[in-house]
Amino acid sequence: MTASVLARPRAGTTAPARKPRRRLRPGRPIRFGAAIGPLLLLVAWAVGSATGWLDSRTLSAPWTVVTTAGDLISDGRLQDNLAVSARRAGLGLVIGTVIGTVLALVAGLSRWGEAILDGPIQIKRAIPALALVPLLILWLGIGEQMKVTTITLGVLVPVYIHTHNGLRGIDSRYVELGESLRLRPAVFLRRIVLPGALPGFLLGMRFAVVGAWLALVVVEQINSTSGIGYMMDLARQYGQTDVIIVGLVLYGLLGLLSDGAVRLVQRRALSWRRTLAD
Repeated sequence: MTASVLARPRAGTTAPARKPRRRLRPGRPIRFGAAIGPLLLLVAWAVGSATGWLDSRTLSAPWTVVTTAGDLISDGRLQDNLAVSARRAGLGLVIGTVIGTVLALVAGLSRWGEAILDGPIQIKRAIPALALVPLLILWLGIGEQMKVTTITLGVLVPVYIHTHNGLRGIDSRYVELGESLRLRPAVFLRRIVLPGALPGFLLGMRFAVVGAWLALVVVEQINSTSGIGYMMDLARQYGQTDVIIVGLVLYGLLGLLSDGAVRLVQRRALSWRRTLAD
């Protein structure tokens, strides 16, 4: 009697049903899922303000903040300060991204470059950029140069770290293929190095855009005469909680929009990858 006959079910019986395959993925993406958390937070804020659980002197109500924002817009103060802040953050982001990328390429493609550059940058990584503000004030004063330099330092490190990690993570078989095909250095850089480092670079940019706004919050409250941080610091002196909340909400929106823009580029540029988020 063969094994197939033994495994055959008896007449009048049914084969046991197979268990459905367990899904281990998080599930399908939720439409506008990223907005659910902030909306719940806004609802809790509104309910707390309406019921009196939140003291208006401590945290202004959402409708008060909206009215204050409208007044600031009608006066032109919000637009002017926002333009100054965006210029500072954008300039620091561009400079930090360029420097961080160049340093990552030098350290990632050269052992000597790595030996010279990686150690100091790892030391800088352990020192928050904001901890260098007193020293930068002594060196550069309290003007725009100090503010942009602080933002640049906050951007440079995450771009370098993740781009360098992406370069070191390139499969060595692609490098061997380039050597077998006798690719010129420029072609090797364009066809193998840059695509291989792109995921790490874009991940570093997500940290960099948030780091730029975080550094901006601090430097704009150091003897500034313009910017969102200056507006918030002035409101602190006069006890204007609603103006401070407007600035915080604006910083949060700018950070979310910046991160969302980088994520959109990341999704388009890396559309060939299949990940758990898909």
